[in-house]
Amino acid sequence: MLSEGDCLRYIPYFDAHCDALHYCMEHGEALHSHSGQCDLRRLSGYRPWGQVFAIYRDSARCAPEELPRCVSAQLDLYFQARARYGEWMEHCHLSIEGAELIGCDPARLEEVHGWGVRSINLTWNHSNDLAGAVGTDKGLTDLGRVFVREAERLGIYLDVSHLSDRAFRDLAGMAERPLVATHSNSRAVYPARRNLTDDMFCTIRDMGGVVGLNAYSPFVADCPTPEDLIRHLEHFLALGGENTLCLGCDFDGSSGRSSGLRGVEDIGELYDLLARRGYGEKLLDNIFYHNLARALESDSDA
Repeated sequence: MLSEGDCLRYIPYFDAHCDALHYCMEHGEALHSHSGQCDLRRLSGYRPWGQVFAIYRDSARCAPEELPRCVSAQLDLYFQARARYGEWMEHCHLSIEGAELIGCDPARLEEVHGWGVRSINLTWNHSNDLAGAVGTDKGLTDLGRVFVREAERLGIYLDVSHLSDRAFRDLAGMAERPLVATHSNSRAVYPARRNLTDDMFCTIRDMGGVVGLNAYSPFVADCPTPEDLIRHLEHFLALGGENTLCLGCDFDGSSGRSSGLRGVEDIGELYDLLARRGYGEKLLDNIFYHNLARALESDSDA
């Protein structure tokens, strides 16, 4: 049985995006306890808790034949952990960060849904056969539209966090299910191109999707602190995002640059900081857990 690790306050925690699987693969460590920012030991200090673990690899930095091995290695880490600690991982899911990891092939979506994948980025930071990535003016391709329809048929969320603005508009114009941005902040607060405009956020809000607050420093502020991260949260709340906003901290993908947060163990401090500012328990529990749980687990009693 998992140890409870360092005793954190029993606040709820459900996060839409971390790169712990890639981190563990790169460092030869286990998902239970490792030297990065988000592992099962620390997650087990929250009640209840859930985590979406991304399968990720920068396709520009490896040969095409290496990608399937990387995906398999990360899947092995995840399923080994589930086999040993399954009772602790009831609310854990997978995502795919960049459809090039499955060859941009719509026919493979049924397979990955069977793995437990519940969201997928059409692109990472590089355009591919489906869509344009952030920083480009490329939209959805014809194949991308086929991919979107198949993902929606299977109930896999389309994650817009790495899409170009044009691809976002194309996707929003054809989507029949809610869109999600699992790890994106506000472009109005800090003009990183990976952040969402107010119109994008409101589109996701009106569709019933979720937006994950990202602690990765380059999307928060210059030399950010938790207070800077809260500025993004408060801006989204001012846009009516109390049922839209969730966590998407990007732990283990942020190279330790997480707005003054060491890792998942510091989320309780962020919760307390917001509580001291007068935010109520119901709103905070929605942001820190229930909004994402409702999206991913519609039959959950959360």
